[in-house]
Amino acid sequence: MMNFGYTFLVALGLAMDCFAVSLGVGTSPVPLTRRLVFRITWHFGLFQAGMTVIGWLAGSTVVNLIANFDHWIAFILLVWVGGRMVFSGLKKGEEEKYIQDPSRGRSLVMLSIATSIDALAVGLSLALLQVNIVESALMIGITSTVLSLAGLFLGNRLSQRFGRGMEVLGGVVLIFIGIRIVASHLLGG
Repeated sequence: MMNFGYTFLVALGLAMDCFAVSLGVGTSPVPLTRRLVFRITWHFGLFQAGMTVIGWLAGSTVVNLIANFDHWIAFILLVWVGGRMVFSGLKKGEEEKYIQDPSRGRSLVMLSIATSIDALAVGLSLALLQVNIVESALMIGITSTVLSLAGLFLGNRLSQRFGRGMEVLGGVVLIFIGIRIVASHLLGG
């Protein structure tokens, strides 16, 4: 049986990807409105908690089916969004007719899935440890929400201070997270 401290450490570990991705999103030129902040933090927290519960419910069946390629899914999603951010940040000129809002549509869904795939496996582990899934999922969701909020505001501050170069850096961070996910799975880490 896991205690509060261990559950919090698991939640913190899962939320680190949310923080890093939110940091990247915060560097985008899209204004950091209340709606954007709500959409990102709500979805990241919801997907983290939801995937944990899905993993817990699914048991080993679903996790074993996607374990061989879940890291590739996260990698592709993060590289796609990160690449778009890099491309947008490298565009010449400040005028853009339309700036892609990463907190809407496909981008939001892709980022939410990419940051929460590991929560599926954690949910399976929690089922094996016979923990209270409601408390664990809530802690994971809330921790992910709070760290997402911190990442958005920190990324926005850096962007205001250092300009469009931060959008490129934010995209590179997303791509790096995707590479790290694939490397850790391939190297067994």
